[in-house]
Amino acid sequence: PAVHPAMASAGGPDAERPHPKPFLIGVSGGTASGKSTVCEKIMELLGQNEVEQRQRKVLILSQDSFYKVLTAEQQAKALKGQYNFDHPDAFDNDLMHSTLKNIVDGKTVEVPTYDFVTHSRLAETTVVYPADVVLFEGILVFYNQDIRDMFHLRLFVDTDSDVRLSRRVLRDMKRGRDLEQILTQYTTFVKPAFEEFCLPTKKYADVIIPRGVDNMVAINLIVQHIQDILNGDICKWQRGALNGHGRTYKRPFPEQAESGAVLAAGKRSHLESSSRPH
Repeated sequence: PAVHPAMASAGGPDAERPHPKPFLIGVSGGTASGKSTVCEKIMELLGQNEVEQRQRKVLILSQDSFYKVLTAEQQAKALKGQYNFDHPDAFDNDLMHSTLKNIVDGKTVEVPTYDFVTHSRLAETTVVYPADVVLFEGILVFYNQDIRDMFHLRLFVDTDSDVRLSRRVLRDMKRGRDLEQILTQYTTFVKPAFEEFCLPTKKYADVIIPRGVDNMVAINLIVQHIQDILNGDICKWQRGALNGHGRTYKRPFPEQAESGAVLAAGKRSHLESSSRPH
C-alpha cells in the first residue's frame, strides 16, 4: 500500500543518518513471467515481508511505478486497450534513473504511485527508506544502459510464452476486461514489444531462472546469496567481483536438483505489490 509523504520527514533523523550503499538487483522477464512472484518469494524466505517498512533490510520496487503521465489522447487510447505500455517510451526513464541513483546513494526517496484502472499517476507517493538490498523488477529494466549498469546483479525470469499468455488472460479477465480486447492488445503490442525490446536484454542477465517461482532451487540459491550480503559476508559489490576476474555467468539454473532446507530468515521488511499490467 502507498504511504503518504507525511509519514517521512526529509529533514528527520532517519533521513540524516548515514546508510551503506545498497546492493541493487534487477529482475526482468516478459509479461506474466513471474517477476513479482519471484521477488515476493525471495522476501518471504528472507522473513522480510512481515517487518515494519522503515526497519526493512530488503525491499521490492517495480518499474511499473514509473509509467509516464499520459496525455488526454493517450489516456483515451489506454482505456480502449490501444496504448502500448510495453514500449520503452512508455516509461519515465529520467525519473527512474534519478530515483534509483538516490536509492543507491542511501537516500530516502518518494516513488510514484500509478493507478492502472485510470492509467494515471496519483498525487500520493510511496516513501522508500534506505535498505541493504533492493530488488527492482520490470519488463524493461535492462533496456536502458544507464539503468542497466546500476545493477550489481541481474536476474531474468524465463517462462514459456504460452504459460505467460494464459496467465495474462486469466489475470486481465478477473479485472473485468474483455477477452477480445486482451488478445488484441497482446498480439498488437505485448508480443511484438517482448520480442523487440525485452527478449534481447536476456543476454545482459547474470542469472537466468527458468520456470520462475516454480524453480525453488534457483530461488533458494539467490536467497542464500542475499543472506550472505545481509550478514556482511560479501563486501565487494562491484559488477564482476562476485564472479571473479570480471566474468559473468549466464547459464540457467538446473531444471531438476535436490533442494536443500529453506534458508534462514532475515530480519527486515517488504515493500509493495500492486494490480499491475505486467
